[in-house]
Amino acid sequence: MTAPPARGLLVAAARSGSGKTTVTLALLRALRRRGLAVAGAKCGPDYIDPAFHAAATGRPSYNLDSFAMDGALLDAVAGRAGAEAELLVAEGSMGLFDGVVAEEGRSGANADVAARYGWPVVLVLDVSGAAQSAAATALGVRAYDPRLTLAGVILNKVASPRHRRLVEDGLSRIGIRVLGAVPREAALVLPERHLGLIQAGETADLESRLDRLADLAEASIDLDAVAAAAGGRVPEPAPGKLPPPPGRRLAVARDAAFSFVYPHLEAGWRAAGAEIVPFSPLADEAPPAECDACWLPGGYPELHAGRIAASSRFLGGLGAFAGTRPVHGECGGYMVLGESLEDADGTTHRMAGLLPVATSYARRRLHLGYRIAMLVGAGALGPSGQALVGHEFHYASELTPPPGADEALAEVTDAEGRPLGLAGHRRGRVSGSFFHLVGLR
Repeated sequence: MTAPPARGLLVAAARSGSGKTTVTLALLRALRRRGLAVAGAKCGPDYIDPAFHAAATGRPSYNLDSFAMDGALLDAVAGRAGAEAELLVAEGSMGLFDGVVAEEGRSGANADVAARYGWPVVLVLDVSGAAQSAAATALGVRAYDPRLTLAGVILNKVASPRHRRLVEDGLSRIGIRVLGAVPREAALVLPERHLGLIQAGETADLESRLDRLADLAEASIDLDAVAAAAGGRVPEPAPGKLPPPPGRRLAVARDAAFSFVYPHLEAGWRAAGAEIVPFSPLADEAPPAECDACWLPGGYPELHAGRIAASSRFLGGLGAFAGTRPVHGECGGYMVLGESLEDADGTTHRMAGLLPVATSYARRRLHLGYRIAMLVGAGALGPSGQALVGHEFHYASELTPPPGADEALAEVTDAEGRPLGLAGHRRGRVSGSFFHLVGLR
């Protein structure tokens, strides 16, 4: 007998910092503990939260991005995310309607994903510093986009029973259902650093933290009502068009310094027949010799720069590998392929020296946004002229001059088509940039 398709929910908020991740993880873990086949997903370009979802549910979590993914790829990834699950809980990013200026349904906002699949929205409402006035925010969210259904709200940072009564009084006047009320609980806050949460693999006592969040959900959220509110559809798993893998046996750096690989990208590489072979630069491992391409993902090399600089087997092996096979670095991986990396304390560390780039975290400046890249030359990411879509999110500064046309990786625009010039580098079989690949354009 064929199982019914999964239903969906979007956990969203009116702004960042409202507690979406805490509430989502609490729901995922608590519903799994009740025996429900629940899976997670993340709306937008976030590398970190999906790993927490996977830890909470025991199932892979994928990114869903209405700007960086065309409709076919978005459906394919959503289908993969909900495969063999009864309920798919997607976590929003930023505010529910925050995105770029684009045609309806392609803005990158959380609302696009919920509208495409008919998933009701559970709004996390940070009520610190407000009482009845919080209802005005919920009312605005409900009225702003007629494509969406607001299933109800989960109140966060509730100070006292009296505070809850006052907030619920305002919401009752406009007929918005309260699905739960989470008290202030500082001990359950997950640790953060400059790109968001500390990675799941680095978070001490993660399992016990998730179990405590599940306990919190059981005590403060109507889990039956949340599960019953799910609806809409989750597409059937299907192939989506992705850039082909850069090799048939692909060495992928994977440790605390190199971890930002989108799950859908690796899944797509495997579906295309590639084998992924992980190795650890922090353990001073070189790319395995039996591989025919190497991928250095983003991550936090600036926190481990001294250790990377001292990893002679890794650096020497990487250089030898690059002499005969393609090597590509994204963001943190790009910095490691360069000549040097200055850490936040101002200490400069020697890197691989395979690209003419010097970067610094002592001179921090936020770079954030979608990017559309047209490859200047052929390489690991595709043929010359191939259009790709992805994004940047980092605080590093390049200390070296911008690349010339003969050595740049791509010509780049922002999401609205404004030119940003040449970006990244390529030298021989080595390439890299701060651009994180999501899909084809």
